[in-house]
This record gives sequence, structure tokens and C-alpha cells, in this order.
Amino acid sequence: MKMFRGFSRQLKREICLSLFALVCSFVHVPGQKLNQPPSRTVKAYTIEQFMETESVGGSSFSHDEKAILFHSNKTGIFNVFAISLKSGLPRPLTDSRNESTYAVSYFPNDSRVLYTYDRSGNENNHLYVRELNGAERDLTPGEKVKANFLGWSSNGQSLYVSTNERDPQFFDVYEINSGDYSRRLLHRNDEGYLFGAISTNGKYVALYKQNTLSDTDIFIYHAETKETRRITPHEGSVWYKPQTFDPDNRFFYYLTDKGSEHHYLARYDLRTGLSETVERHEWEILSAQFSSKGKYRAVRINEDASVKLKVYDQLSGRQIALPNFPEGEITDIKFSPSEKLMTFYISGDRSPDNLYVYDFAARRLQRLTNTLNKQIDPADLVESEVVRYRSFDGMNIPALLFKPRAANVQNKVPALVFEHGAPGGQTRKGYRALFQFLVNHGYAVLAVNQRGSQGYGRTFFEAAKRKYGREPLWDIVEGKKYLESLGYIAPNKIGIIGESGGGYMVLAALAFSPETFAVGVDIFGVTNWIRFLESIPPQWGALRQSLFDEFGDPNKDKEMLRATSPLFHADKIRKPLLVLQGANDPRVPKVESDEIVEAVKKNGGTVEYILFPDEGHGFSKKINEIRANKTILAFLDGYLKGTRLAN
Repeated sequence: MKMFRGFSRQLKREICLSLFALVCSFVHVPGQKLNQPPSRTVKAYTIEQFMETESVGGSSFSHDEKAILFHSNKTGIFNVFAISLKSGLPRPLTDSRNESTYAVSYFPNDSRVLYTYDRSGNENNHLYVRELNGAERDLTPGEKVKANFLGWSSNGQSLYVSTNERDPQFFDVYEINSGDYSRRLLHRNDEGYLFGAISTNGKYVALYKQNTLSDTDIFIYHAETKETRRITPHEGSVWYKPQTFDPDNRFFYYLTDKGSEHHYLARYDLRTGLSETVERHEWEILSAQFSSKGKYRAVRINEDASVKLKVYDQLSGRQIALPNFPEGEITDIKFSPSEKLMTFYISGDRSPDNLYVYDFAARRLQRLTNTLNKQIDPADLVESEVVRYRSFDGMNIPALLFKPRAANVQNKVPALVFEHGAPGGQTRKGYRALFQFLVNHGYAVLAVNQRGSQGYGRTFFEAAKRKYGREPLWDIVEGKKYLESLGYIAPNKIGIIGESGGGYMVLAALAFSPETFAVGVDIFGVTNWIRFLESIPPQWGALRQSLFDEFGDPNKDKEMLRATSPLFHADKIRKPLLVLQGANDPRVPKVESDEIVEAVKKNGGTVEYILFPDEGHGFSKKINEIRANKTILAFLDGYLKGTRLAN
């Protein structure tokens, strides 16, 4: 990399031209510092140090409110722990060595625990009970069964689950006695419904049908009369998503975009059959829920890739004053049985998920975990900036920009465009070890939320429909041009990286815009739309038609799907490519990666392939994630920074 010792006339001219191009071509977010000099010397960390950071998730209060259930990968894979609210010390409840195990819930009236795991990433999760004596019981046995926990009855005497044991494509709802584990069928699903919510008295089940990704219908099933009622009649395309019944089982709450660009909260009166709007914001509401007796209502809002939490006192209607949380992702909100406490996770760009508990009466916020590796100084990590740039047709594209601290016009750095999964994904502010690892080693990262991403309204979301490999890809290409306009990016050293649907975008970029990016990193990405859509997993059966509507019907749209499938255009892929794949991936099967690697090699391209025999669609084991990230950095250092030559 060329280093500049002073501001020559030519360098000044280049800077002026770059700034002029930026002003003319892009939408600049106030406060963005394009050429901010480093304020301190940053220590470089190994991937082992980054991965020593603990990943945590799941939460549930014990019946006596003395502990919270959660899961952690501190042992190398996820296991279930109980953390004492008094001492703050976690106690292991499972000791799995092979399968990542995730917390689901405490039993409401004793210290038994529900948890779940699958087999090597096959996504056929079962629900297990940890008995009081520590023994394990499988509540949902069956070789190809997938099970989901749906909730508890108001008295805690039964729990509700769904399984696809009767029909692999559809999930039936069962009520299981929490004493002797006997069960009864509550709703037989022969219509391809998706589960939404269940009332605490077990009388009502909210179901929905996804006609397309932006057009859905909600139905209420009455368990006593066996009647199913559609509660969202509409014309045209309207999106609905079930949320919850209120604790009195009088109202059913749901999200919708009816007559609006953004999702808002509405409710349906179970007695009168009338609906009304409850809450609207300038941004999209992500979720709504109640405390156990209905004292509080919690709402999460997706505000420009950062999640905000609002809690309301239901009696007065007033918003509860909460501490100022850092920007990032707020997830997994749970209220204690007494409604005195609330627990949740916060993840910021420089701080991984941590578990917090809030005491409403004392107005005290307590952090229960400290997950960042103590060897890493948070000041060495970077905050992302929300930026926007104009795409080829004038559409504004939002993105998160991560800038290395040492980057400036005299020290131009390589960069990566990151693409999230599809359809409808979004990269939000929050900790990503891979991002911080790459930035720490001198790579800028632009995480693009191209058209089709969620969080920016119906028009933006629908702009990608049946256009994958074209308009959304062109947004990514314009993202590369945006990076080139920044004075601290080496314009000839910009690569692309993505996972799942984003992995497809990597391959599409290398095949359909072969001179744009210098390298590509595909993490379990789709390569052949025809095969992918024909091999949708059985448990996704209810979503099949909506996926056909979004991407194309493999029976009717073969020509279009073939034209946008990188596998059939692999001869165009000439830039170095790294492919990572889980052998047990049920969503993007191993053959997708096998064939693209073989095709690129056959055509004389440079490709490296890493297969993980004990992973599925993502990484559940630290040792594998370390290997993956270390391989990614070595690949980028070799082919993007230029220490290795392509074939």
C-alpha cells in the first residue's frame, strides 16, 4: 500500500475531487467524519481473542424471581445456565459437549427448566425438560420432528407447543400437562397456517397465512367451537403479523401496514370484532408484549437500524421513564411474574449482547453479564455510522459504515461491502465479532441495507420483488462506488462478503458485474435458484408460495431464475472467491456450494472452499467460527491486500 509523506499538489487535487464527487452524488448524514485522524494507537487482536468473547441469549425468570435462565457459549458451544440476581453468579444446568443447547423457559411453579437443541445444525429442534433431579426428558420425540415452544397457560398447569410430527409441512398445536406431560391436540393444521399467538386461557389461537412476503391474513381459532375466523379482510396487498393476546383475553394485538408505509400496532376486540389503532411511530414497530398481569406493555421500534424500547403503564397510558440505553439492538424482553422486574439484552457496536434486569420501583438497572473478552479494550473497537448514498435510479440506500481508526487520506485502507441475508433482512447496529475483527485488522466495512431490506417501509421492501440479481445487486455496486468516493479507501482494494442471501449476492456480483469487486467471500450462499426453491425444507411448506412470489416459481419462471443463478454463469467469475459451507445446512444445501466451487475451478478461477461437517446454516461452535474468521482474514490479506496472486 502506498504511503503519503505530505500533502502534494496532486494529493490535494485528489482530495478535492473526492469531496466534490461525494457532495454531488451521495446523501451525507450530518455528523459523518470522512477523514477523521486516529486519536489513539489501536491494539491488534487475534480472532481467538475476539472469539473468547461470550455469546449469550434467552431469558426467563424463575418462579421465585431469584434467578434468570439463559444460555452461553462460554464452554465452546451453547449450554444453559441460571444466574442468581443476588450474587450475579451463573450456575450451569446443562453440560453438552456436542450439541449447542438453548434456554427456553423456567416452569412457572417450580425450578424445572425447558431447553432445546437440534442435531449438528439440522434445525429439527426438540423441547427437553430438565427435571428437578437433573434428568433430561424429551417432550417432542421423533427423528424428523421439529418443535416450538408457544407459551404457558395463566395458571402454569400446562404449556403449549407446536410440532410437525403428523405432517412435515405443517405444525399442529398441542397442550401438554406440566405435571404428568400428557397432551391433547388443540389445533390440527390442515390449511398451512403459521402460528401467531395463544391466549393464556387456551381458548384462542391466532394463526396467519403468508400469501406473499408483504401480504398476509390473520385468523382466530376458537378451541371450544372449533371455528376459525379471518379477522383481516382486505383488498390488495396488506401486511399483518400476530403479536399477543392481552392477559384478560379481551383483545388480540397485531402489527400491520394497512394504509401506511410503516408497521404500526393495532388490536382486535374478541367480543365485538372491531379493530382499532393502538400506536404509530415514524419508524416501524418490531414487537409488542405485555407483562403477566397486564400492568405494562413493551414495544420495540426499529429506528434507522437501531432498536428503541418503550414501556407503557397500561392503566394510565403513560410511558415509563427508562435509563438512556446505548444505540444498538434490544432483544428478548421478559417481565417477572410479579411485574416488578424486566430483563432484556442490549448489543452495541462495541459491546456484545449483555443481559440486564430493570427494577421498576427502585428505577435501578443492573447488568448481569460482562461478555466482552477482558483482553479487549472497547476503546480499540469502532462505532458504526449510519450513511446513505444514491443508487443508480436515485433511490437512497441506507448502510452502516465501520471505519478503521488508522484510516485517512495518507493511509488508505482496503474495504468490504457486506450484504445481509434475504429476503427482508437488515443489518442493525449491534456487535458483530467478524466486523470488529476485520476493522481491527485494517479493513473498512460498509454493511448495505439494499432495497428489499426491512425497516424502511413497504415501498423500499417491495422494490426487490423478483429482481434479485438485478436492482438489489446494482445497489451493492453503487455501495462500492460510495466507498471509492471516501478519501481513506483504496479504490482498487474493495471486496464483497455476505451470508445466506448475502452469499448469493456475493456470487451474483462476481458473475454479473465481474470487474466491480476485487474478491468475494460467500458464506453458505444460494447458487442455483431453481434447485433452492424446489428443495425448500418440509417445515417451510407454509411459506413456499410466498417464496415463489418473491424470487420466482421454479416451474413457471425457470428462464428468469436460470438467468439470475450464479451457477450457470460461473465462467464469468474470475476474481478470487472463498466459500464457507455447513455440511448439514437444511436451508442452503451443501450441493449449492459444491457445484459453484467445482464450476469456478473448471473455468480456471481461483476459489478456496471450507466445509464444516458439524454445522448447519450458521455457526454454533466457537472452534468452527474461529477457523472461519481466521480463514476469511488470511484470504483477504492474501488477495485484497495483495500478498498472494490469483490463478
